[in-house]
Formats: sequence, C-alpha cells, structure tokens
Amino acid sequence: MHSDSNRTPYLLIAPSVAFLLVLFVWPLAETALMAFRTPDGVWTTQYLSKMTGDLNFSVALKNTLILVAIIVPLQICVALSMAMMLQKLEWGRMGFLYIWTIPLGVCDLAAGLAWLAIFTDRGYFNSVLNALGLVDGPVAWLSYDNPVALFVCVILAEIWRATSIVLVILVAGVQLIPKEYNEAAEVFGAKPWTRFIKITLPLLKPSLQSALILRTVLAFEVFAVVYALAGRDLPVLVGEAYNWQGAYQNTHVASAYALFILGVSILSTLVYLRVLRVRRETLA
Repeated sequence: MHSDSNRTPYLLIAPSVAFLLVLFVWPLAETALMAFRTPDGVWTTQYLSKMTGDLNFSVALKNTLILVAIIVPLQICVALSMAMMLQKLEWGRMGFLYIWTIPLGVCDLAAGLAWLAIFTDRGYFNSVLNALGLVDGPVAWLSYDNPVALFVCVILAEIWRATSIVLVILVAGVQLIPKEYNEAAEVFGAKPWTRFIKITLPLLKPSLQSALILRTVLAFEVFAVVYALAGRDLPVLVGEAYNWQGAYQNTHVASAYALFILGVSILSTLVYLRVLRVRRETLA
C-alpha cells in the first residue's frame, strides 16, 4: 500500500513527461543534429559558420537585441502601472482587466496586419495627420529609408500585442500581497511611493521574475509582427531562420539559427534567475 502511494505522483506526471519528450526533447535533439551533422552523417560546424558569416546575421542580431532592450522594459513598466491602477479602482476593476487583456486573443500575425492598416502609406494614421493638416501627403512610416519610424511602429505593435501577458502575471502577483503590510506602513506615515518601493516591489519580485523571463524569451522570438509591418526590411533572428528554411530550403542553417536563439534565451533566463533571485522567506 505504501509503495503504491509513492508511485502515484510519478504516474500523475507521466503523461506530461511523455508529452515533453515527444513534442519538445525529441524535436530539439533532431534540430541539434541537423545543425551539426551533414545529410551523410558527418559531424561539422560548417552550418554554424554559414550562419555567422551570413550578411544578415549581425544585422538581425542587433535588431533583435534592440527590440528586446526597448520592448521588455517598456512592457514591464506599462503593465506594472496598469496593475497598480487596477488595485486603486473601486468599481469596474474586472471590466478594465478584460478590456486590457483583449490582445491576448489576437494572434501575432493578425496584430501585425491590424497595425499595418494603421501605419501604411494610406493607413489611418496618415489619414488623421492629413485631416489635421500636419502632413501634405502620405508618409512612408514603414519604409526601409525611415528606420527609426519603422522601429517605433514595430515597438508600438509589440507593446499593444504582448503587454497583456505581463499584466496578467503582475495582477496575480499583486493580489497575493497581504493588504496588512501596506495598511501598517500607511499607519506609520509611509507615503504611497515609499510603500510601493519598500513593500510592493520586493514582494512582487517572484512575479516580476516570471514575467521578465517569459516576455524576454518571447521577444527573442518576435517574427510575425515584424514580418507583417516591415517584411525583410527589418531582419530579426527568427525571420532569418524562416528565410533559410522557406526561401533557401536549407534546414541545417535554419536549425543553427534555432539553436542560437535557444541559447540566447537560456542565457537571459539564467541572468534573470541570478539577478532577481528570490529568497525562501520572500516566497513564504
């Protein structure tokens, strides 16, 4: 009887383990093999060399890092502000939360196409500017000749599309903070900003860590929004992997790109786990 109870947890997680092995570990192993082995079975690093020697590799890496460095901090700040605003609302809190999380139901490509309709030459944004007399004709916001505007359009689209993911995590974390802490600090005369810095942020560290890891990993994989708005005018890492697989029919170099993106994502996760290390007493 005792041995059966010891096996129960393992039996319960067995389907999840099998799912991960079949749909994650096995494809990942196949991807690694394709990146380091020729079709004849010879081990090689030529595909990695071809990836790093690609003209678009350094540009795609730079663009991806810039997008991650701008988008993730902005999304954390915006989502944190929205979560704090929700806590202050006396009525309609759930209604605002539902409205703010609507982008969760919109796929990446659909979001990109929606923002394309806004920023294209004959889009809504140019129409409004023209109606207000601020521009004389269509402005090419999404042109290769206007890289700053192109970056800004992609950043705005990504912030609208994915901030709700961070918001949901932070709202859940804020709701777990005991109200007695803030009430006691208020009794002793602590100002709202002091309570936020000294109480809310430290207790929100586990949620911030999860949000940062999830959002950074997804930001390194940004593709559909960039592809819809900029096409190949704004190379990113996943876009280059897609091109090598789809346009050039070279699965080996595409696999090398995939492994590189995975490595960068793992590295960023380890940095977050180190910098935002959560102590046991904080979690208790």
